[in-house]
Amino acid sequence: MPQPAKPQESSQSLKAVLFQKPVLAWAMFDFANSSYTTVVTTAIFNAYFVKTICQHLSLPQATFSLTLTYGIANFLVVATAPVVGAIADAYVIKKRFLAGATITCVICTALLATAHVDTVALAMGLLVCSSFAFGTSENMIAAFLPEIAPPDKMGRISAFGWTVGYLGGLSCLAVCLAYVSMAQKQGQTAVQFVPVTMLFVACTFALASLPAFFWLKEKSAPSADLVAAGPVKMANQAFRHVWETIRAAREYRDLFTFYGSLFAYTCGTTTVVLLATVYAEQVMGFKTNDSIALIMLVNVAAATGAFTFGFIQDKIGSVRGLALSLVLWVVAIILAYLAHDRTLFWIASTLMGISMGGSASAARALVGQLSPTKRAAEFFGLWGQTSKLAAIVGPMSYSLVTYLSGGDYRKAILSTLCFFIAGLVILFRVNEKRGRANAQAANDLA
Repeated sequence: MPQPAKPQESSQSLKAVLFQKPVLAWAMFDFANSSYTTVVTTAIFNAYFVKTICQHLSLPQATFSLTLTYGIANFLVVATAPVVGAIADAYVIKKRFLAGATITCVICTALLATAHVDTVALAMGLLVCSSFAFGTSENMIAAFLPEIAPPDKMGRISAFGWTVGYLGGLSCLAVCLAYVSMAQKQGQTAVQFVPVTMLFVACTFALASLPAFFWLKEKSAPSADLVAAGPVKMANQAFRHVWETIRAAREYRDLFTFYGSLFAYTCGTTTVVLLATVYAEQVMGFKTNDSIALIMLVNVAAATGAFTFGFIQDKIGSVRGLALSLVLWVVAIILAYLAHDRTLFWIASTLMGISMGGSASAARALVGQLSPTKRAAEFFGLWGQTSKLAAIVGPMSYSLVTYLSGGDYRKAILSTLCFFIAGLVILFRVNEKRGRANAQAANDLA
């Protein structure tokens, strides 16, 4: 694999950059939205949805309902990301979009507290709205990275954000674990204690996101030509521009090759994250407390992985760092498939956490390194599109395997191995040195 290009060194120390208010605010948003992904879409609500809300459906039907819900939400993100990114760049209103998406996600998450047995349609609708808003906010906050991070420190700042995010998810989950344990000792059922955790997540998301709206500033200037065109023409131009960008893939061919790898392995990662606790409860016999403890361990491992891989990728290159994390993913999936006792499953889950943190951190940094600054929101929008499209294909394929195998979750989890292997193969076609040079050349011409 070609050696990565050495970016121009920043005069500021890493410590000085990390303690700047915009960087801290950016990282705190990762802290905020990780409460949603950790508690709602990973540790508690998804298992509650399958086991309690859909208790009168078969396991394949419940699994299909869950994966269909997130499929719809991710499709909406894919469909709107180009326009949202283009308008955000043209009007310089990334923060306004970020605020709107955050408020929507917070409100819909709080309303999940009203979902109970047989309210399948209500739960699906609220999950679609909250997940769509979350995906939009994720794209917007990521687009701030090139504005707050020097090129030579982008990997470590991205890793810092992921690390803070995993710690945020862990903190939120720890409080939920304490509450759930207390509630269960009092004889409460999931119908009673799960809604309270949804309200807590909504409050955590709202409060922890506030620094981003006080301290993040947009540095670009509005595009007079695009603003004068109006929203409708801008939308048409946005889709046309995205298509033209795809057609001109040779200009940024390493970035778009990476998107191919990203799509493949993200089909696997999103499936594992979405169905982790469902698998643990259905296959390994975990209870709610066990599942929460498992996800807490995964978050600790993920924070460690994000922090460690941030230094690894800045030393050996983001592509090589990402490749290493994908190898760990392959090992973890094999161990999870083979696990018939909890010890081996806990080991597999720990490896998943480490590789999850490493792959997530490396991917976000790589998009920033291979993207021209002026098109950052657009290319991070494409990053979001690719990830969300994968979040449709991966879980739905898992649901299909579950259905065809008569509810065999072991065969379904093993099927995700194909995605990680494909992602690793495609990744080795990415020339990081050439990709960075192309992005820098575009910046020089701007």
